[in-house]
Parts: sequence; structure tokens; C-alpha cells
Amino acid sequence: MTSPEPPPPGASPRESELLQPLREIYGDDGEALPRLEILDGSHIPEPYRGLLVHDRDMTRTLEAYHGDSIRLRTAASTLTGGIYRRRVALELERSGLPVEFGATRVHLEHFPEPWRGLILAGERPLGGILNAWGIAYRSRPSAFFRTEGDPRIRAALGLADPTPLYGRRNTLSAPDGRPLADILEILPPADPRPPR
Repeated sequence: MTSPEPPPPGASPRESELLQPLREIYGDDGEALPRLEILDGSHIPEPYRGLLVHDRDMTRTLEAYHGDSIRLRTAASTLTGGIYRRRVALELERSGLPVEFGATRVHLEHFPEPWRGLILAGERPLGGILNAWGIAYRSRPSAFFRTEGDPRIRAALGLADPTPLYGRRNTLSAPDGRPLADILEILPPADPRPPR
């Protein structure tokens, strides 16, 4: 049994735990992980609170908010020992506008074919695959936070400069409790225009 990895310099153990999916996909590249300010869900401002503080999946939530379907852009991925890790941006189908950055750890051993192949294709969000195929699951956020991200997160969201961003750590699980995915989800700044 290996001992847990120490938190990055200046990070609390809780912050380090929340960043685990991101740490795993970044690997040991020497880049500092972004800092998180953990917040109570009631302290997340709107419209982010309505988009993050719930127990639904983000794919359906973002599609309803933006009035468009969502596609996936995979920036990096690895597959080791039945665990598929990926760094992605969720984008609106019509405009290509990024609406979420995600770092995801998927437990592929809990997905039979054809779902495993759809996940590995990296074209559709995990929530979209689960919803389209009627796969029962639970979504359970464990924390909410504010961050300025890092260069990779900002690039995925189309941002040139640091700006306050809001996100959550979420776990998807099967009805029997088996973990399906651990996800770090970060939203871009809200569009000043009202949603369609």
C-alpha cells in the first residue's frame, strides 16, 4: 500500500484531495496546480450557483441553460489499469463556445461495451452518454470552490488572463454505490447576455 501523495506547497489536504483528478491527468510535469478557495454552496454567486449547486449532471444542466447540445473536446487522456483520465472542454454544438473545463477519472471497469468504447472515443460528455443510453447513476457534489485556474484551464475556456472562476468536485456512482467517475468541473465567466 502506497502512502498518499503530499499536498502541493501551500495547499491544504482538503484542497489537494479535490485536485486529485487534475493532478492525475497533468502527471509529473512540474507545473503548479491551481489554488482553490473552498466555498459553501450558498456563497457561490449566480448564475454559477444554479449551474453547480445541485445533484444533477452538468451535461443536462448546461444544455438547458445554454439552449444547445454539448460536445466534448479532449485535450489530454491516459488509460492505466482500467482508469481512464482525461482533461476536456465541454463546448456548445452550434457555436463551439467552451462552457466547462473538466478533469475526469472514469472507472472503465464498471462500463460494459458499447459504453466503454463511446467513452474512449472522447467525442461526447460522460453525462451525455449515460443519459442517452438510460444508464442509472447518481451525481453527488462533494465541494464547491473559486479559483483563477492555471494556463491550461484558462486556455480550455478561451481566457487570456486570470479571472475568478467557480467550480465543483463531483462523483458519479451507480445505484449500488460503485464509483463511475470523479470529476473536477470549472465554469467560464458568465456571458453577460441572458441565456436563450
